[in-house]
Amino acid sequence: MLKLEPRPSASATMRYVSPLAAVALTLFASLFLFAALGKDPFTAFRVFFLNPLRDMHALTELLLKATPLMLIGIGLAVGYRANVWNIGAEGQFVMGAIAATGVALQAGDGGPWTWVLMLLAGAFGGGMWAAVPALLRTRWRANEILVTLMMVYIAQFAASWLVHGPWKNPDGFNFPQTRMFADAALLPILVEGTRLNAAFLVALATLAVGYVFLERSFYGYQMQVAGEADAAARYAGYSASRAIWIGMLASGGMAGVAGVAEVAGPMGQLTESISSGYGFAAIIVAFVGRLHPVGICLASLLMALLFLGGEQAQQFINLPSSISKVFQGLLLFFLLGADLFIGYRIRFDRTVNPGKLPWKTT
Repeated sequence: MLKLEPRPSASATMRYVSPLAAVALTLFASLFLFAALGKDPFTAFRVFFLNPLRDMHALTELLLKATPLMLIGIGLAVGYRANVWNIGAEGQFVMGAIAATGVALQAGDGGPWTWVLMLLAGAFGGGMWAAVPALLRTRWRANEILVTLMMVYIAQFAASWLVHGPWKNPDGFNFPQTRMFADAALLPILVEGTRLNAAFLVALATLAVGYVFLERSFYGYQMQVAGEADAAARYAGYSASRAIWIGMLASGGMAGVAGVAEVAGPMGQLTESISSGYGFAAIIVAFVGRLHPVGICLASLLMALLFLGGEQAQQFINLPSSISKVFQGLLLFFLLGADLFIGYRIRFDRTVNPGKLPWKTT
């Protein structure tokens, strides 16, 4: 009988090789998926995976798409290292966008630093939205997975109410959206003629700060110990509550900044469709990147490629854009499968007789 047996020690090398294996398996599986959908697999592969890299404009779009994923992914990694499972970054992303929109609408033409105030407001909005599950977890041991997930829908309904009600653009032909932001409330463009803006530099700076915090600081070490050996962390006197608060506020704040990057960047306003799935996709980014800033940067680019590939597939070969979510799911599936075999191995146990198992004798 086949059974899974824990390995004496998991291979450290394979932990870093398995994301590459998952990517290779996803690309290989894409050929079969395209063929099953009635498309020439090699043409579809070129359109989906290579078109988004064809020229400088396409590359800037890739970086633009990867920016919110980098911001959210590094924030989530801080909490995940300490086993603080924030699944609601999507809601914190929306609340950051709402807070920044409030500043932009109040500031009007404002001054040249309006977008800086928007970044601070977005971080505050996302952080405060994440503080609610942190408080419930530390005070009443509420499950942060369920709380953060349910709060996503509250944030989405709040955004919908605002753009249908008090913030609705009276000149917007009844579309659920705010007024377009003034120029002072828009992030500066980095490459003329493209949409790549200063949020990309903010994301790179955040990854650098995240690297120092996670890999070179004492607090980062505490959080890693709390995640890998809870009993050892308690014995050493590390505060579990502090790890929860740091993890939730960091992930919420970064998700809020990502929301600002979206409304003050390519959108230029708050709309009902602000919830674009970045918060959920960043969970995959964090794990494919092995909760390491460099890995998260590379995984964000890969995930951005899947988003853009879905749009290209819809435009050129008439496939639904949602196919990008299928590839995201495949990537996570193969990664989890590879991780399973890093920690366990398959053994054939001749001593077990399936006919004598308890459920067979009743």
